[in-house]
Amino acid sequence: MTGCPLSFETNLHSSLRLLTGLICGLLAGTTHAQTPAAAPVAPTFTATPAPAAPVRAPLNPALPTLFVIGDSTASNGARGGWGDPLSDYFDSAKINVANRARGSRSSRSFQLEGHWANALQEMKAGDYVLIQMGQNDGRPLQNMPARSSLPGTGEETQEVTLPNGTKDIVHTFGWYLRKYIVDTRAKGATPLLLSLTAKNLWSETGQNRRPYDNYPKWTQEVAQSEKVPFLDHINIMGEQFDRMGQEKAAPFFRDSTHTTEAGAGLNAAGVVAGLKQLDGPLVKFLSAKGQAVPPYVPAK
Repeated sequence: MTGCPLSFETNLHSSLRLLTGLICGLLAGTTHAQTPAAAPVAPTFTATPAPAAPVRAPLNPALPTLFVIGDSTASNGARGGWGDPLSDYFDSAKINVANRARGSRSSRSFQLEGHWANALQEMKAGDYVLIQMGQNDGRPLQNMPARSSLPGTGEETQEVTLPNGTKDIVHTFGWYLRKYIVDTRAKGATPLLLSLTAKNLWSETGQNRRPYDNYPKWTQEVAQSEKVPFLDHINIMGEQFDRMGQEKAAPFFRDSTHTTEAGAGLNAAGVVAGLKQLDGPLVKFLSAKGQAVPPYVPAK
């Protein structure tokens, strides 16, 4: 307030004037109490949103299903891994494509966490399963979360204690691949093994750098010993990137390992090229887009 709303004639007694002043003061104090100084505003923090989860269409039980089992190179948000755009290359009136890959999983943790058991519940006779593992298997065994498998394809084991106190027997990478194969066949479905995807890594001479450790080799060894088709995805895509060159290949990657949506589609086309090279039963389910993909011919 800038003035008092009460007025008195100047000839009033001084005591009345004093009372007027007191009342005005009270009114002014009341007004100020109604508009206190603004309190400091605490800063707010917004969590970084997770990648959008891909929409999984329900499976048509009357059709065979092509399952994708793998890690983040096959499933990484909406169409961020090759397992999602793979459906574009198949005729949805003839076959379901079910991407059940999970990011950050290994051949061991995909089974340990129950993802493989969930896929088996959906699986039926006449289905097909593309299995691509090894991206996250090579961490130190003591690292958490529990992902690492033992190197190689043998029967070696090692006991470890999980964070919840339970014990787990860790097997070799090849042992876990064989379990996928045995379980798939027990359901009457057909397994296929894929090597790792190619990475955005380059040599000093400008060639796409591969392979990575021994996982492609171990995958091929298991495929041969178990008489399972082997799709050499790492060389299919590595040779494609060699032809492009590092500069033209760069837009297909988000980092050294994971692809953009365009890169995921390119990797999916590479899977189809490999399937056409194998000339197996899945070729009959291809869409017009899939039929247009030429079969993979290894570089000489």
